[in-house]
Amino acid sequence: MMPAAAKQITHADILPLPDYVKIRADRRRAVVALKKNRRIEVGPHATFYFENFETMLSQVQEMLYIEKGGDAQIEDELSAYNPLIPQGKELVATVMFEIDDEYRRRRILGKLGGIEHQMFVKVAGETVKGVAEDDVDRTTADGKASSVQFVHFPFTEAQIAAFRKPETEVIVGFSHPEYPHMSVLPAAMRDSLAQDFD
Repeated sequence: MMPAAAKQITHADILPLPDYVKIRADRRRAVVALKKNRRIEVGPHATFYFENFETMLSQVQEMLYIEKGGDAQIEDELSAYNPLIPQGKELVATVMFEIDDEYRRRRILGKLGGIEHQMFVKVAGETVKGVAEDDVDRTTADGKASSVQFVHFPFTEAQIAAFRKPETEVIVGFSHPEYPHMSVLPAAMRDSLAQDFD
């Protein structure tokens, strides 16, 4: 059994800026390697980036490095990124719709209103419905979806047990009528994500 993963970033986890600068290049390389087995493209425009303690700690450190807000900034970053750390019975993903051309992006996202409520993970035929972060509305009043979504996938104990079995097929996808795409998780990615569970 893997040791339980850390579930909250605290002030004690954050390196002071001068210390972070010294190890930044190495830390970024390590996080890029970690993320390789935590991202999957679904359909032509969407990518799921499954978050964990390490990806969120890296994000906090980078925001502090870029914005140079010091201690005053830390609390805001913790309140923004701690909710995206899985809490032992869930997977959490940042889902990005990456469309370079601005006109095409507006047109496509304009058809995807409500997509934040139509994401799923299917484990051995059982559907785990995504629950959108409710910090802000992710669909505008005129039905345009945000290009960035934050989604939790709450699992039962039985679904977690099935997820951990090497022979189980795990599918990530959307049930939105305008974007009915799915992808099967590769084994290495499933193994990586299984560590997010207690």
